Amino acid sequence: MATERVFRPIDYVKISIFGAAIAVLWPSLHTLIIPLRLLEFASEAQKNTYLGLVTFTGSIIAVLIQPLAATLSDRFTSRLGRRRPFILVGTLLALLFLPGIGFSYSFVFLFSSYCLLQVATNIAQGPFQAFIPDLVPEKRKGVASGIKSLAEILGAVAFLRLVAFFMDNYSTEGDEMWLWMALGFPGLILLVAMVATMLTVKERPLSPGVQPSTRKAMLGAYKIDARGHPGFVWFLISRLFILMAMVVLQTFALYFIRDVIHHPNPAGVTADLMITVGIFLLLAVYPAGQLSDKLGRKPIILFSGLIGIAGIAVLFLARTYSGILVCGSLLGLSSGAFLSSNWALATDLVPPGEEARYLALTNIATAGAGALARLTGPAIDFFNAQQLGLGYSVMLLICIFYFLLGSLLVLPVRKKVGR
Repeated sequence: MATERVFRPIDYVKISIFGAAIAVLWPSLHTLIIPLRLLEFASEAQKNTYLGLVTFTGSIIAVLIQPLAATLSDRFTSRLGRRRPFILVGTLLALLFLPGIGFSYSFVFLFSSYCLLQVATNIAQGPFQAFIPDLVPEKRKGVASGIKSLAEILGAVAFLRLVAFFMDNYSTEGDEMWLWMALGFPGLILLVAMVATMLTVKERPLSPGVQPSTRKAMLGAYKIDARGHPGFVWFLISRLFILMAMVVLQTFALYFIRDVIHHPNPAGVTADLMITVGIFLLLAVYPAGQLSDKLGRKPIILFSGLIGIAGIAVLFLARTYSGILVCGSLLGLSSGAFLSSNWALATDLVPPGEEARYLALTNIATAGAGALARLTGPAIDFFNAQQLGLGYSVMLLICIFYFLLGSLLVLPVRKKVGR
């Protein structure tokens, strides 16, 4: 457990830089690059299904890889610390596999490159997530979680519109230079963030004590002590449904804008939606982290779910460009409140000595939400085949249901006494 010590403002930045870089990479890929590249290999009638298949598989890989890497890092000793060696190796592998997205001239090649990239980034991300419980004083975890979310959204917003500009030019002109620029910027940022993390974050030595063997620990990498930590189980289920609502809209937004709004610049409008979400998220995330330290985590999470429902309802009733922006502003407030308070709740619930493993197990909800949300793709195509646009109406109703259920399921969460 982190001890009570001085934690300077710059320290929050140091432990959040790598998360910001990951947030540049994956929203660019999932929201813009992959959907537009898939249009080169998938038919109009099956594009949502293909997108769902690719991203579903990536989410399953994340569920499998993150806990393994995190479990190893909990018991790893080196001159660089426990977490940073995994960040180094995972980043270098990611930079090796990222160009495959550009070189792909078949669906199989694109799919394989995407999966390898998921393996690489999750080797780094699982251990990285343990910086807050490792290094942040107990009473500052809510603020640290808010700043972590703030950095990630800043990362996503800062370059998403630029990537959209590149991809719109690529899709209209067919010049591969634009595709390589869209891929190159996130790759460069990831490299810089990795170097900054390696140079600036100072990890603490592994506390002495009896540790299970690495083999035994790996065999138990996916084990959750549901009896000893029931609050963590309820937390996972609640997080799963709320994130599913967010991921469904993010994943299929470009096709929704293209098919329902009929905008001639769907990548640009999708980026406008994500940037609007990001701006309002920025306004909410830090205050939400502070409030969660004072009022508790659950009230903020419940509030986030209600605002999320309002955002989806706006898009359901007003399928216009202005409706998209209003929806984005409400979803941004919802996401900001949720991400900071929910991650702070996670750090409250993880057992001492297994911080990275349990935080990586939150990826059962995070990546699991990504996987299950992407299965909405075949449903959208099925209902669209019955009636034009019906599939997207079903998609929005599913989002509302997920927000409502996820908000209610946080109520049984209880923090263990002494934590």
